[in-house]
Amino acid sequence: MPHRLRKIRKKRGSRTQGWGRVGQHRKTGSKGRRNPGRHKALWSYIIKYEPEYYGKRGFTSPRSVGKRVYTVNVGVVDALAKRLSAQKEDGMFHLDLGQLGYDKLLGGGKVRKALVVKVASSSKSAVEKIGKAGGQVLTETQGTGE
Repeated sequence: MPHRLRKIRKKRGSRTQGWGRVGQHRKTGSKGRRNPGRHKALWSYIIKYEPEYYGKRGFTSPRSVGKRVYTVNVGVVDALAKRLSAQKEDGMFHLDLGQLGYDKLLGGGKVRKALVVKVASSSKSAVEKIGKAGGQVLTETQGTGE
């Protein structure tokens, strides 16, 4: 093709030289790190060359699905005992953490009040701290450290 007949020679002096919007063919070009259009015009490329591009991988144990354990520390329970309007009998605050939505009592924090706490499970350190403060932990699996 003779040099004088090329498209760019004909378009010299026009603002975009046939490329549409001004910024389309300037500086950096297309961003190669992204995958634009993979769900649209380039879908056939995905089907042909990268069929496993989308989707999940790995294995999720069925035992772990839906079994979230809600925990609370003894320091939080101690601080909230008055605010939770716990029943006070014999100078001790009685709390049922199961009704409050907690499954396990952990030993973080300090205990300053005598608490009687009913919970599904607890750690050994939580039982020790509440015991030292003059309280008691009522659990199904007491002090197993699960």
